[in-house]
Order: sequence, then structure tokens, then C-alpha cells
Amino acid sequence: MNWTRISSVVATTVAAVCVVGCGSSGTQLSTKNTTSTAPGSTVTTSPSVPTGLPANYNPHIDPSQFTNHVTNKYFPLKPGRTLIYVGVRDGAPTRHVFAVTHQTRTVLGVKCLVISDVVTSNGSLVEKTTDWYAQDTSGNVWYFGENTAEYVNGVVTTTAGTWEAGVDKAKAGIVMPATPTVGKVYRQEYRPGVALDVARIVSLNATATVPAGTYNHLVVTDDINPLDPSKREHKWYAAGIGFVRAVLKGGGHSETVQLKQILG
Repeated sequence: MNWTRISSVVATTVAAVCVVGCGSSGTQLSTKNTTSTAPGSTVTTSPSVPTGLPANYNPHIDPSQFTNHVTNKYFPLKPGRTLIYVGVRDGAPTRHVFAVTHQTRTVLGVKCLVISDVVTSNGSLVEKTTDWYAQDTSGNVWYFGENTAEYVNGVVTTTAGTWEAGVDKAKAGIVMPATPTVGKVYRQEYRPGVALDVARIVSLNATATVPAGTYNHLVVTDDINPLDPSKREHKWYAAGIGFVRAVLKGGGHSETVQLKQILG
């Protein structure tokens, strides 16, 4: 899930993704350290990694409860649609092309939709990733892995961050809940020592103005990488579109990404 990482989605009958408290679709939720926002206001959150995530994360994946038709309101994936993003990372301009392909890949018996995510800077390829997503019967969008590579002068320099559910203790996570609620905490990806991103929903009513336009009533998440807690990322999601903006700070880097154009 590399929209902003040049270097760097729970049904009751489908899986038990446990943290603290109880929310929709049987998911256990945390409600600590959250801040909601009104349109146009600033999102602020605690710098700590969300507490309450279980030590033994083991979601049960039943392929019969999943589909590659991803229709979640805040993370719709329409085959043939391409989202173009522009941004700046550490002072250098970036361009992200997020293309929803017609291809599928089977992971843990689940037919997942394949997404192509290509990042360039000043016309040069810096990262190329394929992501695999599927939606459960309750409408939660699950993330089943990614194959990612970074480039310098056209040569692959690292594939760090690559993972696939079911391989090397990696497990699927959730990229967008069916019913977002402020305070909900969930694992986005899970491979020990490689990919452990966690998200907390901090607003359901934010506003963002990006090159593609102004969007209201946005879901905002605070994303944390427990492998490097100094890195914090906020992402804004619009109904009917998905991801429209992100701001990343920490780990010696800063980056912004904003939606510029929707094709298809």
C-alpha cells in the first residue's frame, strides 16, 4: 500500500480482528486517544502507537465470504479506473498512477483484484507496486499483500516491504472498514518485521481541497508503522472515490500526495 511510501482493508462470520471494545460486524475496536474533526479543521492525534492490538493476530479467512468486486463507499475499486496523484517528497515532485486492473490474483483461496501503483519523480521511475484487495460479505476491504520494488536509474534497489498473506507468517489486514467510526483501530497489513501498519479513524467529517477539487465529509485515518513509530501519516478518503490526500512526516522524511485526475 504505497501511495505515499516511495521508500516504503471484518465480517462476524469471516474473521476475528480483535483490539479493544466492540464495533460493527463483530470487530473489536479501540476508542482511546482519538480526535474527530469538523470540515476544514486540523487533525491532531496522540503520537503513540494505538494500544489494545492483540499479540496473537490470526484472522480466519473463508474464501467463500470474499469477492473481488470491491464496492466499499470509501474504497471503491472499479476495474479500468485510474487515479492520478501529484505530490512532493523531501522537496522533489512525485507523480503516482493508481490503476485498477481487470486482473485477479488468488491469495489464500481468495480471488483478489490487482492494483498497479507506479511512482515517478521528475520523469524517472522510483517505485512500482502491485497490490491485492478483496471485499468481504459485510463490505470491509481486505489487503492481501503487495509486490513492491524501488528503483534508481532504472535499476531495482530493494524489494523491502513485499509481502503476501499466507507466506512467511504474513496475514491479511483491512484497508477500509465497511462502517467507519471514529476511534476504530485496525491492522492494515501484517508480516512480522516487514509490514505492520495500523490505522485509527480520527474523523468522518473532514474537508480537503486537492487539484481534482474540494471534497467534504471525508474519512480521515491516522496511520502508524510500529516498526518506525516516528513516521505518522494522515490519509483522507472521499465517498465514491477513495483516497484523495495524504500527509506523511517522520523518519527524516516528509511527503504530500493529492488527487489530480480521475480517468475511467
